[in-house]
Amino acid sequence: MAEISAADVMKLRKMSGQGMMDCKQALAETDGNVEKAMELLRKKGLATMAKRAGRDTSEGRIVFKVSADGKSASMASLCCETDFVAKSDEFIALAETMGKYMLVCDAEQDPAALMNTAIAGKKLSELITDSVAKTGEKTEVGEYAKFKLDGTSVVGSYVHFNGKVASMVEIATSNVSSQEPIKAVACDVAMHITAAKPIAVDRNSVDPVMVAKEREIAAEQVKGKPANIIEKIVDGKMNKFFADYCLVDQKFVKNEEIIISKLVADAAKKLGGTAAIKRFVRFEIS
Repeated sequence: MAEISAADVMKLRKMSGQGMMDCKQALAETDGNVEKAMELLRKKGLATMAKRAGRDTSEGRIVFKVSADGKSASMASLCCETDFVAKSDEFIALAETMGKYMLVCDAEQDPAALMNTAIAGKKLSELITDSVAKTGEKTEVGEYAKFKLDGTSVVGSYVHFNGKVASMVEIATSNVSSQEPIKAVACDVAMHITAAKPIAVDRNSVDPVMVAKEREIAAEQVKGKPANIIEKIVDGKMNKFFADYCLVDQKFVKNEEIIISKLVADAAKKLGGTAAIKRFVRFEIS
């Protein structure tokens, strides 16, 4: 067996982020070959992931990033098993590194594509595997979305202080030269989305199957009344449903005197233009 030098142990530790004893053991099992020892540690991480595949990943952090040229905005969740790991320096650093991969990834809504994105020849999935080998916890990208922008939109974001729930929203605006005030409103709207949990931007965006089901439930609740009365009552209940769950119809959580569509429109009007919410995503680790 080759003699294991302290220098090789330190080199492997720097490469893998593993503990001294784990690195020394890996080198011992590979006859002092640093590259093979690194491969062994990665296999250990893959084995751990396979073993814990069925475990819940109900902790973690959500990351939001905007590209330097302002042409895209991305959000993703990195999930693990315990709060202890989620709050560790290593996991927080991994989440920030994931942010760099988010900026490079070209997919618009595919966690697997983000995992397979590579920087300097190293995939994000490999970094996660290395982390699993160290923490012993299942770790994965939970949700991912990217908004590609055409210069006529602004994006607002809000990440709650616990890092486990966040939203980003895109607002199309005619105020191309004066976007900062609209961005501020967009961030307010993102905060609202995080708290109010809308299911769609507007009534036309709600899944037709869900609408039909809600109408059916509403009709069942007033069964036995005259048909013309039932229709009016059902319409009223549906209006209440849309007001509760469609973003543009919701009352602003910071001021219930105003609805979200008016909040956005008024902000643009002050600048002499128009604006409307285009899309949003809301992620929650739970």
